[in-house]
Amino acid sequence: MAFSVVIDPNAILDIQEAIDYYDEQLVGLGEKFEVNLNKHINSIKNNPYHQVRYDKVRCLPLKKYPYSIHFTIEEDKQQITIRAVFHMAINPKRWNKRKRL
Repeated sequence: MAFSVVIDPNAILDIQEAIDYYDEQLVGLGEKFEVNLNKHINSIKNNPYHQVRYDKVRCLPLKKYPYSIHFTIEEDKQQITIRAVFHMAINPKRWNKRKRL
């Protein structure tokens, strides 16, 4: 059975920032990023058991884009929560600030 997915409001902001950035580079590129991201989210729904990277947070890097989906699993609820979608070169201090929220 596939898990349900909840996207944290901060992750929604991350996604929108990435889409906006890519659209500034080339119109339509933001949409391609979003399509790629959605494919990875659908993959996580069916197979969420990626390696735990830190504090029960799992990561799945996107293909073709230097971003990674950071998510947690609540097995009892069959739910995945996407916590962040970060550029892989992001300053770790940004994530540390968010974890405290």
